[in-house]
Amino acid sequence: MGEPPTDDTAHEGTPALGKIDRTFFETQIAPKLGAGRDDVLLGPTHGVDFGVLEVGGQAVAIATDPLSILPELGFERTARFALDLILADVAVSGLAPSHLSICFTLPPSMTDDQFGTIWDVIHEECADLGVAITTGHTARYAGCSYSWIGSATVLGVGDHQDLVRPDGARPGDRLLLTTGPGVEAVGLLSTIFGDRVGVSGSTLEDAQRHLDEVYCVRDALMAAATGGGEVHAMHDVTEGGLAGALNEMATGAGVRFEIEREAVPISDAVDAVCTALEIDPWAATSCGSLVIAVSPEAVEGVRRALEDRGTTVADIGTVIDRGDGAAVTVDGEPLTHPDSDPSWEAYARLLEGEEST
Repeated sequence: MGEPPTDDTAHEGTPALGKIDRTFFETQIAPKLGAGRDDVLLGPTHGVDFGVLEVGGQAVAIATDPLSILPELGFERTARFALDLILADVAVSGLAPSHLSICFTLPPSMTDDQFGTIWDVIHEECADLGVAITTGHTARYAGCSYSWIGSATVLGVGDHQDLVRPDGARPGDRLLLTTGPGVEAVGLLSTIFGDRVGVSGSTLEDAQRHLDEVYCVRDALMAAATGGGEVHAMHDVTEGGLAGALNEMATGAGVRFEIEREAVPISDAVDAVCTALEIDPWAATSCGSLVIAVSPEAVEGVRRALEDRGTTVADIGTVIDRGDGAAVTVDGEPLTHPDSDPSWEAYARLLEGEEST
């Protein structure tokens, strides 16, 4: 989730916090993409977090993300969280992340020891996942502050037939959801702000433990490897939450997702915190959660492999021909893409309350 801007961008008449909306993307960004090149197989696309290049007969998935470090989580924990978020955008392509370029624009207050902890975690995780750090930039600059302290670009190289796209869902596919909606937002807010999120005792402890579930790189790679060519689409549930991810996948594929509300796993702690903060968990960012479209024949194999990793998995619905009407329905009712992610506003409110005390 990171930290939203602390200026006046949330005031009436100004753009909402978080990612730009689809209209702005399609009118201001998509028509202006520099030079056209034949080796770009997939360029910037709304709802798709990676591009694809053709290099020497192989597919290269590529993604760029900001780097967010929240000292309140501890430098080791926040570094692992930040790296997983960055690598996930390539992992959902079905290709294993293989190369990392990373840029740090460090706040002057960060010590060498603190940065050393962050770098140790990044090195160890990359080594374990087979990711080579190929280049980068590291410096301290006046005016830089937490949590956004840089950015990174990730590549994954593999065969074209192994590529999985977020917009690849097909009629007849089943939809699997890992972890559940709102987990990242609740885990972060309850860890940073404690009982100021409106719950306490064991409920608060359970909410804080959800922060250990916000890692999906290995889940995405396991799903792709287990399902083989039967995993047709994957998408991580980030800004806009589950409602946003479902709409982006269905709209991109030109199909309809029919979702069963009762099948979607929401823990008591997530429900309690979201109720207290007046957050819709379906619209809140939930890094670590994946939506996976998989053929019926491969559902049980993918589900079993993920559960063996200790990951919560639920079969939440099916893919049908689009026809007329909504791209996503829940128990027969349309589910629209959220206008904004409520976790940003909740963070800003809690931060303002903390600074005023």
